[in-house]
Amino acid sequence: MSAFTSHGGRLADARALYGGDDWIDLSTGISPFTWPGGDHLAVDWRHLPDPHDLAAMEAMAAACFGLHPDHLCTLPGSEAGLRLVGRMLDMPGRWLVPSYRTHGEIFAQGAPMRAGEEPPREAMVLLLANPNNPDGRILPPARLLQWLDRLEDAGGWLIVDEAYADAVPACSLAGMVGDERRLILLRSFGKFFGLAGVRLGFLLGPRAVVAQVRRMMGEWPVSAAAIAFGTAAYRDRNWIDETVVTLEEQAAKLDGVLARHGLQGHGGCPLFRLVEVDDGLALFDRLARRSILTRPFDEDRRWLRLGLPADAAALARLDQALADV
Repeated sequence: MSAFTSHGGRLADARALYGGDDWIDLSTGISPFTWPGGDHLAVDWRHLPDPHDLAAMEAMAAACFGLHPDHLCTLPGSEAGLRLVGRMLDMPGRWLVPSYRTHGEIFAQGAPMRAGEEPPREAMVLLLANPNNPDGRILPPARLLQWLDRLEDAGGWLIVDEAYADAVPACSLAGMVGDERRLILLRSFGKFFGLAGVRLGFLLGPRAVVAQVRRMMGEWPVSAAAIAFGTAAYRDRNWIDETVVTLEEQAAKLDGVLARHGLQGHGGCPLFRLVEVDDGLALFDRLARRSILTRPFDEDRRWLRLGLPADAAALARLDQALADV
């Protein structure tokens, strides 16, 4: 099962192990509602990405996030930015758990911090995801700002992985980013827009940090295709606003199906739900035998995460599969 507990999206492995062709992939937190404009984009593959086009995309993304583009730079996925700043800040780190397995790899030295703890008053970096993965926990911005004040008083930093924040805009701290704050945010394009293969992300922070990351990433941090996708998608405000509403509606329907089978969906992120059962791996296996791929976890065998079904037919199949198990 290690292939399925490391991360989602192992559909080829699932087909090889269980057979079948008509799979429903609920193993990731990627939106099933893909931004529809990609089929109509013209990408110039003959030349290197144009710096003016990159700047235009960053301005469009910054406007969506609610900050000046001087406080934002482009990354080939948000994890690259996390790994850069973890080394760049060069101080001990703490990371709030449970969360991404890779968060513990960001710092040369440090230790996890459990939910319910308060950050210590010392020069350190605190890293957390908000909304969190895999439990969908959302910490109120007011609490995060209290932690930021505490860290700043000691000469520390707060890094927030906001990969899922497009789906829950009210939880973002983007409006608080500034030169006077020791606050760094990471944003992801692919999860909300349903286009993880574009490999596009952003770092938001003080201009000095942004400038340093720009230098480390070089002249062409992403492809011309990523720039074209980002520019057009972030310009599409109507689709963005409508999709935020649609995700909440679909998450409520998923909650209803889970509740009908005695399962409680945990979390406030509408892109996925975490359930706790006696044996999450066993439930994973039973659903996989019905060609529904979910995400189990090594760190807690009771957990199973289910992504958002794409439509009524997929939700009905999940409903029937849960009834059968």
